[in-house]
Amino acid sequence: MQNTEATEKSAPAANDHLKALEAESDIAADYLEELLDIADLDGDIDMDIDGDRAAVSIVGADLSNLVGENGKVLEALQELTRLAVYRETGERSRLMLDVSNYRANRKAELEEVGRKAVEEVKAAGTSVRLDPMTPFERKVVHDVVAAAGLTSESEGEEPRRRVVVQPAR
Repeated sequence: MQNTEATEKSAPAANDHLKALEAESDIAADYLEELLDIADLDGDIDMDIDGDRAAVSIVGADLSNLVGENGKVLEALQELTRLAVYRETGERSRLMLDVSNYRANRKAELEEVGRKAVEEVKAAGTSVRLDPMTPFERKVVHDVVAAAGLTSESEGEEPRRRVVVQPAR
């Protein structure tokens, strides 16, 4: 009986959280549509909920200027979009922005980097230090390492912060 009560109480909270994420997506989409209009760029905006965060994607013909070298412009655009959401809601956003599937493609590349690092650590029995990465990139690698049963940690200061994959203890 108590489980039913807990479920009934958590359902409205989950529904409120989902509505808040949908509102974040709407605010972000409006902000990004204005930006595309100002920059005279053609792009379609897709909105989704990915786990516990709003996810917004811009897809179109040539949006490489919105990605920039190594995703630097994309990172900045994501922060500006999060600020726009914060301005409207007063709440900090964890919104994830992708442009032309850059993050999705980069995630696949990083998963492979993580798998190779795991193989190297298992074979050699020593830690492996990877190249510096953004927070998004480090999280992808940490997840791959954890799924393989090893541990990893981040070391260094931004922008030179990197993942160190460690042998099983």
